[in-house]
Amino acid sequence: MQSFRSEIENPIVEKDIIDLANKIAQFRAGEIHEEKFRSLRLARGVYGQRQQGVQMVRIKLPYGKIKFNQWRRIAAISDEYSTGNLHLTTRQDIQIHFVSLDRTPELWAKLEQDDITLREACGNTVRNITASPTSGIDPLELFDVSAHADTAFRYLLRNPICQEMGRKVKISFSNTDEDTSLAYLHDMGFIPKIQQGIKGFKVVVGGGLGAQPMLAYTAYEFLAENKIIPFMEAVLRVFDRHGERNSRHKARMKFLIQKIGFEAFMDLVNAETKALKNQVVEIPSDGVWEVSIPTKLSSIISDGSEAYQTWLSSNTFEQKQVGYFGVYVRILNGNISSDTSRSIMQALEGYIGDDVRITINQGLLFKFVPQQNLAYVYQVLKDHDLASPGANSVANITACPGTDTCNLAISDSTNITSKLEEVISQDFPELIHDSQMKIKISGCMNACGQHSMASIGFHGSSLKAPDKRVLPALQVLLGGATLGNGEGKIADKVIKVPSKRGPEVLRVVLNNYEENALEGEYFHQYYDRQGEKYFYTLLKPIADLQTLVDDDFIDWGAAESFHTEIGVGECASVIIDLVATLLFESEEKYDWCKGALEDKRWADAIYHAYSVFVSAAKALLLDKSVQVSTQNAVITKFDEQYVQTGDFDLQAESFSALVLQINQHEPSEAFAKAYAQQALSFLETASLFRQSIASN
Repeated sequence: MQSFRSEIENPIVEKDIIDLANKIAQFRAGEIHEEKFRSLRLARGVYGQRQQGVQMVRIKLPYGKIKFNQWRRIAAISDEYSTGNLHLTTRQDIQIHFVSLDRTPELWAKLEQDDITLREACGNTVRNITASPTSGIDPLELFDVSAHADTAFRYLLRNPICQEMGRKVKISFSNTDEDTSLAYLHDMGFIPKIQQGIKGFKVVVGGGLGAQPMLAYTAYEFLAENKIIPFMEAVLRVFDRHGERNSRHKARMKFLIQKIGFEAFMDLVNAETKALKNQVVEIPSDGVWEVSIPTKLSSIISDGSEAYQTWLSSNTFEQKQVGYFGVYVRILNGNISSDTSRSIMQALEGYIGDDVRITINQGLLFKFVPQQNLAYVYQVLKDHDLASPGANSVANITACPGTDTCNLAISDSTNITSKLEEVISQDFPELIHDSQMKIKISGCMNACGQHSMASIGFHGSSLKAPDKRVLPALQVLLGGATLGNGEGKIADKVIKVPSKRGPEVLRVVLNNYEENALEGEYFHQYYDRQGEKYFYTLLKPIADLQTLVDDDFIDWGAAESFHTEIGVGECASVIIDLVATLLFESEEKYDWCKGALEDKRWADAIYHAYSVFVSAAKALLLDKSVQVSTQNAVITKFDEQYVQTGDFDLQAESFSALVLQINQHEPSEAFAKAYAQQALSFLETASLFRQSIASN
């Protein structure tokens, strides 16, 4: 533990990392329950892999922004602690795999030297906040949303309101009505607007992918920019209190809204207003970061080849800053090696801006490239086999890691991607310029590859042959689309086919579209016109299991026959509530409350005190075998089971009235101190009560 203390300058971060090291030691000694430890490490970006004994580490990069020094640091970390591969994700993170659990605190400490965090990259927290990669340089944007995403990230990191929610929350900022960050599929999505000279956003809430994708509801057609973070805080407080906690399959915000109705949900959000930490949060207009403008100009002249012209037209665009261009880079499956990363940086530093963005289709965007340097950048990328055109077209397929590393994956989603891309490049080269259609693939129904919103989507599955053998399969989805301005269309599940026939499916669908679509008709419009039954009939011959061959039983990239091997998912695991553990956690939460009081962080202290009440009450409910699925139910059931029965001397009108003072007061010093004292008294009484039961 002492080995990395000298590497950490921020005392808050140091405490975080030391706490992780201590918890790993306690887990190794059998002092922490495995499920509780899982929750703790997930909130620190450490995720179990399909392969036993090693971890995936997710590095949180708000809105996908990365500077050269940070990219170099991550490459070095991957070499030292992982496999030398960097995996770019659809949430604009970077993941590295096959990391030893015991080395994760040291790894984290080294990342922090370049202001890179793992905190809340996984687990039941606010995940990486995404934003359109072109933010700040897009000629069509009303204003740059990077500062809004950055401010939200810093406001919510380590915020007590979102540390132990029922499940994860995802937030995105699009910079134009085109909605390139898919606001409509997020728990909270923001699209910029200007009204009467005031910057603000259209706000949508309750969208999500997963096995049951749902489109977001419109909360506000316009909300001023200084109100968006208070709104986020109110939504998170509601989700924390009312969100499902036992059944993780029903624990997303979309299911809470589905259960109680959107109007009731918004009533709860509005009821939080008085208790918010801040009624307004101003967004900096500039100065969030400094971009190093290129200082070198290349003398290389374009070779004038067709390949270069195709790359230029499909992978570059002129920025709103005169004389500069953005350059997209296709990265197959989002995988780029540390060696390639360093080589590219060495060649490009000084020739492009020091502001690289990871895109939601697992690629890169270089910014502030002088027009004179475009031919040079192309040559550098070509030398590294990264000059493929069509970075935002149907030819660039998004895929999650699938069975390579994920516990939940059913069948391959990475090896097949290259086969599907070959279909496009060889049979449909003209589609290299089609940026409307999207092809996406996931290893399972949970949609990490975003297949639910794709024009043509696939997710891993399995089928049983007539002879009862199991073979890898793909569920085919069609007709999804991003419609713009926070609206979208979910793809329909059409048919399931053997995985080895995936390229044939793609070929048949695209041929049919090219032959029969009307002039200017987008694929989702064509799909709607023809209908699901039409495409089911079209693809049914490909799904025929009477024509199977031996190769159909071997998944893409595999050498042996397929068999289903699914582990337990961790991305949104819930905590097993053991009585003693909960009471111990309540004491820990009171220590956090006390620390916040000492730092005069009144709102944080109040929320920690609230958590003390809920955690201690839940512990006593478990003693009566009362299972509850929300914090709100904990409060209600404690009144029913303990206060109204006279079993517990509360010395208050009701537990509900005591706890829900949190919504009745502004976060003042006086209320914070009084509420914290009440929480401590309740915890002490609850602990004594438990001891008396245990001794009888």
